[in-house]
Amino acid sequence: MLKLEDIKKDSQIRGLEGSKIVRIVHAEPIGSEAINVFYVDQEGKPGTQSLFRTDELRLELAKAGRPWGFDAPGQEFKLGLEAYRIHLAHLFDPMMAVHSSNVDPLPHQISAVYESMLPRQPLRFVLADDPGAGKTIMAGLYIRELIMRADAKRILIVSPGSLTEQWQDELLEKFGLTFEILSREKQEQCPSGNYFEAQNQLIARLDQLSRNEDFQEKLLNSDWDLIIVDEAHKMSAHYFGSKVNETGRFKLGKLLGSITRHYLLMTATPHNGKEEDFQLFLSLLDGDRFYGKFREGVHKVDISDMMRRMVKEDLLKFDGTPLFPERKAYTANYELSPLEAALYSEVTDYVRNEMNRADNLDGKRKGTVGFALTQLQRRLASSPEAIYQSIKRRRKRLENRLEEEKLVQRGHKVAETLGKYNVKDVPKNIDEAEDEMLAGEYESWADDVVDQATAAQTIDELHAEIIILKDLEAKARNVVQSGNDKKWEELSTLLQDTPEMFTPAGSRRKLIIFTEHRDTLKYLLDRITGLLGKQEAVVTIHGGTNRDERRKNQEEFRNNPDITVLLATDAAGEGVNLQNANLMVNYDLPWNPNRLEQRFGRIHRIGQTEVCHLWNIVANETREGAVFQKLLDKLEIERAALGGRVFDILGEAFDNISLKDLLIDAIRYGERSDVKARLDQVIEGALDTEHLKEILKRNALVEEHMGLEQLYAVKEDMEKAEARKLQPYFIRAFFTEAFKTLGGEMRNRESGRYEITHVPACIRERDRVIGETRTPVLKKYERICFEKQAIRQHGKPMADLIHPGHPLMQAITDLQLEAHRSKLKQGAVLVDPNDEGLEPKVLFMIDHSVRQASDDRHVSRRLQFVEIDQQGLASHAGWAPHLDLQPIDNADHALITDILAAPWLNNNLDSLALSPMPVNNSCPCITRKLKRVGSNKPTKYWQPSMNA
Repeated sequence: MLKLEDIKKDSQIRGLEGSKIVRIVHAEPIGSEAINVFYVDQEGKPGTQSLFRTDELRLELAKAGRPWGFDAPGQEFKLGLEAYRIHLAHLFDPMMAVHSSNVDPLPHQISAVYESMLPRQPLRFVLADDPGAGKTIMAGLYIRELIMRADAKRILIVSPGSLTEQWQDELLEKFGLTFEILSREKQEQCPSGNYFEAQNQLIARLDQLSRNEDFQEKLLNSDWDLIIVDEAHKMSAHYFGSKVNETGRFKLGKLLGSITRHYLLMTATPHNGKEEDFQLFLSLLDGDRFYGKFREGVHKVDISDMMRRMVKEDLLKFDGTPLFPERKAYTANYELSPLEAALYSEVTDYVRNEMNRADNLDGKRKGTVGFALTQLQRRLASSPEAIYQSIKRRRKRLENRLEEEKLVQRGHKVAETLGKYNVKDVPKNIDEAEDEMLAGEYESWADDVVDQATAAQTIDELHAEIIILKDLEAKARNVVQSGNDKKWEELSTLLQDTPEMFTPAGSRRKLIIFTEHRDTLKYLLDRITGLLGKQEAVVTIHGGTNRDERRKNQEEFRNNPDITVLLATDAAGEGVNLQNANLMVNYDLPWNPNRLEQRFGRIHRIGQTEVCHLWNIVANETREGAVFQKLLDKLEIERAALGGRVFDILGEAFDNISLKDLLIDAIRYGERSDVKARLDQVIEGALDTEHLKEILKRNALVEEHMGLEQLYAVKEDMEKAEARKLQPYFIRAFFTEAFKTLGGEMRNRESGRYEITHVPACIRERDRVIGETRTPVLKKYERICFEKQAIRQHGKPMADLIHPGHPLMQAITDLQLEAHRSKLKQGAVLVDPNDEGLEPKVLFMIDHSVRQASDDRHVSRRLQFVEIDQQGLASHAGWAPHLDLQPIDNADHALITDILAAPWLNNNLDSLALSPMPVNNSCPCITRKLKRVGSNKPTKYWQPSMNA
């Protein structure tokens, strides 16, 4: 029985938690008949109770003594202790994601993740660095850190469809993170009926979610720790008068924000020029703060705490030099041959006439036919081969359709009007199809539309169109067979006579050639291999290239010196990093200025060390060529005035103007002087110096500049983190011993690299049980390593980097903790071979944590080692003092029985270890030592880990 009056701070009491002993942290009387007590148990878990007189019978003071016997086997104790330390490795290494990922981040990326994002809890943030600054790397580091700090388990990434596979590949290759891509089939096959709940790491297409109400309903029934939206500016909304016009994407953005704790929006263009629209966009992060319509002079909101932007040209390397080299663009003009000019004129007339007829069609069909005719015109400008093959396919499809319609007419005796043709999966906004679809899907879909979409509404009209196509097909075939291709001759001249194409030693530099159409790509492949005399010198990437083949061709182009040319469609315009080349040719110019910017970004990106050169091939005597010539000339003028950053805002310069519409107007009405003047005026206005400066100023809303002082501060922080982290040597030492005790086999291979020939079933089973990552533990590993520089070796298999977050290490660590956690509570006797003294000391490791009451989540946590001597003086013992200690022999246990029976060990040492002392609060551990009798080597008694 224990009186309420006898319950004091630091009392050890039994009865509050059954037979467990708890320590009183604070006691607060409530009158004379009751008391509130706050306590922690032996695991460090806090609790509180209100006690009354009737509770006195079940309470008693714990008997004096100590809760540890120092009788655990020393080697097993050390193994368990190191497993515990590795389990909490992130507490030692503030930049653990950097040290455990296959990336070498740059200063601005470190600053974004560790200064701008991680400190914000919860994160509601816009990451708006310039294109090519490596925002995907920043997101990957952020995800890795949250996972390692146990702050995020369920993560959803939403991106445009064309980028989903890039996200999946980069997260796996650079960060070892396995994400699934959402599909209709996976949802239908999901046993639970909700694939969003079933998957912890998921990637979904933006429009796949914004247009599917069933997906949105299932999404609403899930919750996430982190949601990242790439190209987030697509989730826009606009004011129409005083009413908000919310798009489906904007509504999705609001839904996503309501089901996640951390919300990261990534875009290089957050501002469209209208402040009220920009603040609507920010309301996705904070609806209260940005409530109501923005009014100039009335609303002024500081957004520096929720948005960051760095301009490409201002980014620096760690040595203080500019990160990005200069970039230059040139226009290569050519004149059509008489045969080509005649074909261009006749096909253009056909396109114009059919466009005029399409104007009389209903809305959706009008858009589809217009798209098909536009594609034909673009293929005409691409190459004789592309227009010939396109007209031939179109003629055949329309002939087949004519036969079908005649059969239907004879069978049903109906009027001579055409039935509806079927083009699958036509998007609501056909102009955005290229952004919404995967590259392969888009190319196949576009071919399907071009082959069969027609403005003909009767059988006679269709028959007449087929006659025209037969004539055009014959003329296109004549041009192809003549071999008279002035555009190819211009490219051939560039390849052979341009000094930039060659190194000082005379060898050919690597070059990327972009075309818009697969027929042209095949044509150029034959032409270029013939010119170079080497079939193996050219590789291709297009929409039909599968992921494995695409990856293989990229690696070949990067690393094989015999491969000097990459031929690509815009399937390589997104998600392909080719900074090992610095030369590019736009054989076909895209009709979307963002694509032009995007292509240049494939070579002008992080890792590029040389000046980048781009040649745009243009036939300025054609109608669309004249528009491009004007645009490129003006672009060069502005580049001289504003520098290379003008390429980064090309898409924004045409935000309210459709370049595609300008080109179509040129095709349809280009012979009219008033139309020509208007087109010139529009391009002048879009690329006006003051307009471009306004865009740059707008983008600098929260623009950050990293000066040398900040750069060196980041560098110093990285060096400190490198020194504090669990060094690869200790990771390797623990892994080798722990893996061996579990029956694993590991063999030395190249320097610093090993082969695992067998992973025991118990480790693989533990991985399935704990499920810490979606990457499974394999039965064998061809190569593993413990240091980043050993991951790749020329001609050798790539190695898995073993670090505390690797699934193999996590499974091994968990098994060791399960086997030896109880020994940590027993304590052990260890010898310090470097200490010649005789005084015994006790070494504690303390796990301090502050938890959130609502969900028991750790708000703050650190490890600390503290040692206490016989006089009861506590001091900080260092970062990892146990690593140098050695277990004592069994025979030596008899020599220390008197020390283990010493009265001072029965004092309240754990409370003393937790009491304030003059040590650096950032130190993560606590320790104590003991010496061994009859020896001049010190003995250390380990107290198991304690929670504070």
